[in-house]
Amino acid sequence: MEKKIIECVPNFSEGRDMGIIKQITEVIESVEGVKLLDVDPGKDTNRTVVTFVGSPDAVSEAAFLSVKKASEIIDMSKHHGAHPRMGATDVCPFVPVSGISMEETVSIARKVAERIGNELGIPVYCYENAATKPERRNLANCRSGEYEGLRKKLSDPEWKPDFGSSVFNERAGATAVGARDFLVAFNVNLNTTSSRRANAIAYDVREKGRPAREGDKITGKIIKDSNGEKVMIPGSLKSVKAIGWFIEEYGIAQISMNLTNISVTPVHIAFDEVCRKADARGVRVTGSELVGLIPLKSLLDAGRYFLNRQQQSTGVSDDELIKIAVRSMGLNDIHQFKPEEKIIEYVMTDKSEHKLIKLNLKAFMNETASDSPAPGGGSVSAYIGALGAALGTMVANLSSHKRGWDDRWKEFSDLAEKGKTIQNSLLQMVDEDTIAFNRLMEAYSLPKKSEEEKNIREIAIRDATKNAITVPLRVMEIAYPGFELIREMVEKGNPNSLSDAGVGALALRSCIKGAFLNVRINASGLSDKSFVAEAIAKGEDLESKSEAAEEAILKTINSKIKIKES
Repeated sequence: MEKKIIECVPNFSEGRDMGIIKQITEVIESVEGVKLLDVDPGKDTNRTVVTFVGSPDAVSEAAFLSVKKASEIIDMSKHHGAHPRMGATDVCPFVPVSGISMEETVSIARKVAERIGNELGIPVYCYENAATKPERRNLANCRSGEYEGLRKKLSDPEWKPDFGSSVFNERAGATAVGARDFLVAFNVNLNTTSSRRANAIAYDVREKGRPAREGDKITGKIIKDSNGEKVMIPGSLKSVKAIGWFIEEYGIAQISMNLTNISVTPVHIAFDEVCRKADARGVRVTGSELVGLIPLKSLLDAGRYFLNRQQQSTGVSDDELIKIAVRSMGLNDIHQFKPEEKIIEYVMTDKSEHKLIKLNLKAFMNETASDSPAPGGGSVSAYIGALGAALGTMVANLSSHKRGWDDRWKEFSDLAEKGKTIQNSLLQMVDEDTIAFNRLMEAYSLPKKSEEEKNIREIAIRDATKNAITVPLRVMEIAYPGFELIREMVEKGNPNSLSDAGVGALALRSCIKGAFLNVRINASGLSDKSFVAEAIAKGEDLESKSEAAEEAILKTINSKIKIKES
């Protein structure tokens, strides 16, 4: 259920004329589903770094349009700047943020690269994870010779572009399109003003490490290999670049890090390692600072990490995990950390989306009771199921903290995590069901005067009806595994919470039966009999299994609840 989000960070060879930059960013923002996050122009480099995020299709389209616009309004034959470059759009990397794999991101990058080459006549080299050859993985290799050497480079068969022709495009140059991991700029604050001590800690942790020396580690002669290159002693963190500096504005020294692959070294691991290395040098870490944005998963993982260290259940809400992460890493040390401004998924959230789950209990009830047909039984069913899973999660969390069960905290924490996943997914379906209903109503309201309009309307109604069947069926599929959680809680969990687990089972059963009613009523109007038959068969199977699961759970509960006779 996690929404697919990717980031694109194109670098354009113009950093002085804001009118040109604005034309490029305007075409990016013209694409629905894209959020422009940052525009960073540099006068000396004569280069602008633009960051935007969105769904894969939207970001792909915005990236292509921005490259097209740059090729029309930037003339590379007249470009001068301090930064290496070879094209009007010099680089265009795609970055997976959430709900999407690197393999999928590579595929997206190559498809955009192909469009740039074929439709715009711009030579394209694919780099990093999107590279088609090992020697092209490194961006510096792809850009060697820069714009001035591009004509000669294109004539070399070894440097035939991955997409586009080998004909020199004088105006647009060439573009490198890549797929890379998300980069996080992360600074750790120290209780010292010494940049030398900060640098020493930075060298301890960064992957590159520090030069090996003869004798004294500080003043000894640097050791070089047979090629005259410095021999380096690697640091303790992979995929990390770091330096130490003094920030006059804050009055402290910091370790400034670029975490170039947060799947290898996440922020919480980097933070803890800096704490260890700083402590070994008599320096204390006072907090940290995130520069720019971060994916939600990174902070949720950090929250789980610190709760695990405390042997506490990680099956708590996302809001609580974020609070744990912020407190544990001292992200409020210098500036207040505002999740809605620092977490990519939250920045991207359309305020019109998920309006139902943002309501309080009374407002949701009143909206349901109003004369509007949505939210209706489908949304309410999903919410009932979310509450049922939440009760199972609650029992797991209570059990993980039960006195005398300290050695079982991880067992119950894992179960609470499963319950949280189910409840969160069902919560998202509350709005999805209403959206599905609204789309169906919109399809029925389409004009039907001409034959063409009738055909368009018929197709729209068919597709919307299928979606209105698929959504409640998906609710059933998400809710059913909740019975396994409830069963485990009844058999192994805190015995004082048997009734809570029982209500959870009743809620899940109601959710599934209610969702199936919506499947059936929407299926009754669809002419695609094979689609209907498959949906009804799945629904009947889930309804039957849920009835059996509920009955077994209640039987166990009733056998354990003993009423004392007077």
